[in-house]
Amino acid sequence: MPHTHRSGRSGWLRAGVLGANDGVLSISSLLLGVAAAHLGGNVILVTGFAGLIAGALSMGAGEYVSVSSQADTERADLDIERHALQYDYDAERAELREIYVRRGLDRKLAAEVARQLMNHDALGAHARDEIGITETLSARPLQAALTSSASFIVGGIVPLAAVLLAPASMVIPVIACISLFVLAVLGAAAARAGGASIARGALRVFIWGGLAMAVTGAIGALFNSGS
Repeated sequence: MPHTHRSGRSGWLRAGVLGANDGVLSISSLLLGVAAAHLGGNVILVTGFAGLIAGALSMGAGEYVSVSSQADTERADLDIERHALQYDYDAERAELREIYVRRGLDRKLAAEVARQLMNHDALGAHARDEIGITETLSARPLQAALTSSASFIVGGIVPLAAVLLAPASMVIPVIACISLFVLAVLGAAAARAGGASIARGALRVFIWGGLAMAVTGAIGALFNSGS
């Protein structure tokens, strides 16, 4: 029966979920801290929008630098393999044969598989089976950066919308409740897309999100009590 694997989603899924979670959590925590300090509605909104832009740019830049480093490492490893294939082809074929032997093939079959795969695409065979680099899982810095930035903005709009829609006296509970609900939904969706437990995915995001909001809200309240 045909079936679908999820590993091909790992790059954009990780960046998208991380960005959206960080957007909801960072902006809601920031807004709760400012609201708990009773700094006024306009200050809350300006702070939220500034945090949204700064966070999106920071997420994008951070993902780009991080994934670019991974891509640089992959390119360096491929250069090493390319050089080895050019100057010591037989040793590289023997190395690939031993990899297949360790995976369960008998030596004769492993040698034939290594020969055929290297005749077809020697560098690709070594990249995949020796280094672990595949087209599906290879680093894509720009994709990761754009996905992180866009998803951060989408996530961060949620607590900002709560500020705009909630009555002034209910800003704190509305931000907290809506943000925690969205975090739980994101955690569940990410777990489902990755084939993990939906309940566990939702619960861990809910707990850590609630803790972060509680801490920042408490810090804001301390500043208010000290003023």
